[in-house]
Amino acid sequence: MTQFAPSDLKGKHRAMWASGDYPRVAADVIPELGRRLVGACHIGPGRRVLDIAAGAGNAAIPAAEAGAEVVASDLTPELFDVGRRNAAAAGVHLTWAQADAEALPFDDAAFDVVMSCVGVMFAPFHQTAADELVRVTRTGGTIGLVNWTPSGFVGRMFAVMKPFAPAPPPGAQPPPLWGDEEHVRALLGARVTDLEMRREHAVVDCFADGTAFRDFFKANYGPTIAVYRALAGEPDRTAQLDRELSDLGAAHDLGNGRMEWEYLLVTAQRA
Repeated sequence: MTQFAPSDLKGKHRAMWASGDYPRVAADVIPELGRRLVGACHIGPGRRVLDIAAGAGNAAIPAAEAGAEVVASDLTPELFDVGRRNAAAAGVHLTWAQADAEALPFDDAAFDVVMSCVGVMFAPFHQTAADELVRVTRTGGTIGLVNWTPSGFVGRMFAVMKPFAPAPPPGAQPPPLWGDEEHVRALLGARVTDLEMRREHAVVDCFADGTAFRDFFKANYGPTIAVYRALAGEPDRTAQLDRELSDLGAAHDLGNGRMEWEYLLVTAQRA
């Protein structure tokens, strides 16, 4: 059965991603991830591309630079101002559209490529979001995703934050499940062919240590900000979360502040 999140939940999600500075997170922490996805999807001139949960366009702008006609969609239009400035600086034009990944306002089979770079994974009802991204892809078109894995750094970060966070709505699934191969295979089913999934690593070298990582995410990353706000008035639990996030960053430091964050790169063709 198709599920849709209630409007108040969508409003909370929009506010969460509008808090902090996600464009800075994308630019400073994972600057090459969008280009990796564009390359994997073989995007080029003449292709009509939809980027779901595009944020400020860290994948959409490289797709436009490759010559594609691009629609960058996101539930949170507050992110578009930075995207428009970045697109103008790059000398490319995109269409920016507010859109819910679970109820996309686009026609069936409207796009040659439908992609999402650590974006659609945060829609609460995974099957509904998967149904939508398949629906708007034309037959023979490409679906491309980059999703954080449950066992990778970001998946572990969400596991650390979970005990401190408010309970999710009934039926919602955790975002890092999109980084599990069997979960993705079940979501897409027989509606795709040539499904390829590869675990890769984003090199993150912008944090001096685990404390620097924690403080950056506390200030700039919407989901982390939301968890800390939920702990307002609980100094002991706040201090505990501080320690656990700092320890997480330190445990994944490979030396000189270098970390590798695992993600699942997914490509498929619409059957």
